[in-house]
Amino acid sequence: MRRIILLLGIALTAIQASAQFSKPRRQYVEYIVSTNNPSRNYELNENASLKIEAYKGGIPLNGVKVYYKTGDEMMTPEKNDSAVFNNGVATINLGTRKEPGFKACDLKFTVYDKTYKDLVKVGFAPEKIKPFTAMPEDFDKFWNKAIKEVEKIDLTPEITPLPSYSTKNVDVFLVKLTVGKNGRNMYGYLSKPKDGKKHPVLFEPPGAGAKKITPTTYYSENGFIHFKINIHSGCNSELSDDMFETARKIADNYNRNGIENKEQFYYKDVYAGCSRCVDFLCTLPEWDGKNVGVTGGSQGGALTIITAALNKKVTFCAPFYPALCDLNGFQHNRAGGWPKYFQKGNEKQGAEHTLEYYDVVNFARRLTCPIFFSFGYNDDTCSPTSTYGTYNEIKSPKTLSITPTSGHWRFPETNDESVKWMQKMAE
Repeated sequence: MRRIILLLGIALTAIQASAQFSKPRRQYVEYIVSTNNPSRNYELNENASLKIEAYKGGIPLNGVKVYYKTGDEMMTPEKNDSAVFNNGVATINLGTRKEPGFKACDLKFTVYDKTYKDLVKVGFAPEKIKPFTAMPEDFDKFWNKAIKEVEKIDLTPEITPLPSYSTKNVDVFLVKLTVGKNGRNMYGYLSKPKDGKKHPVLFEPPGAGAKKITPTTYYSENGFIHFKINIHSGCNSELSDDMFETARKIADNYNRNGIENKEQFYYKDVYAGCSRCVDFLCTLPEWDGKNVGVTGGSQGGALTIITAALNKKVTFCAPFYPALCDLNGFQHNRAGGWPKYFQKGNEKQGAEHTLEYYDVVNFARRLTCPIFFSFGYNDDTCSPTSTYGTYNEIKSPKTLSITPTSGHWRFPETNDESVKWMQKMAE
């Protein structure tokens, strides 16, 4: 009996301690940033301002300074100042713009040694942003030749089942494709529904870098034959970490490799190789024979638009915050796209001319299929100036889904929105 009483006492003490130190269900400091125009879009010469509401344990914050920098996005700040919370509210004046574009505000404040940071951007007549990218006279000739050259090379697909990644509804495979000269290849994960029916195909190029990719069954669970790739030759994600590290060295400084010559630029093989991935998907017996989609984010968003423009088999595309847009922007004192060529000075001689052949803007001008285009305003990797300017050049049927508070990422709800749009396109 004494032992039982002792155990009960210990249990009660544990419960009390758990209650005393239980994890809070809310943040001690909560804040929200709003703008004087809820859409975060302004007319030219209209003044923009931010209101920050902050609470400490539910009580309005008082006397705390908000330090901020404001100016045109990705440019040297025009103003470096502070504001003070009064009854939970601090206000920051962003000013205006005389030309279409975006202004940004970096802000931070500290409570109990914890610093809260945020980035807020607002647009001024963004639907009127015009990119600086020029269209070379031989743009179509250059890319038609590049595509025809790689089409002569047999894909020689190697398809390996991966039951450890498969589910009751989806089969997953490792695929190796030869997509260029000298055995240049791309590895990727192919996912197919197990229902024995015909399905649309969906190609997903990757974001930037040369890291391992992982398979996903998300799109196949939603009715697509899905192919997700690594763009760098020899980069098989099933390799050990040490072996993959050796393989990925081919990609060191890849986004500037050969930039001085349009024929030698690293991205030439990447763009053409992505088109060949679509060709591979259209050979699969499970393909429905008509519907071909492309989707991806960042560099993958850029390659989405590029692939859709280069390969006429593509019937719809859904890029998120595409990189490689309006690449000469920084030469004109305006934010350009990732990888931010010319932001820190000159690139190699010839780069400006080369980039005209690789800028997403010029592929957007050639796009003919429907497009679902999504990005956020608070993106400091792929500037909304460059992505909005690219969107404005598209003449094919287009759907724009903007989430102003997102940065270089997407909400799950926005991704689901894109899937529903793609499913409708494939009906």
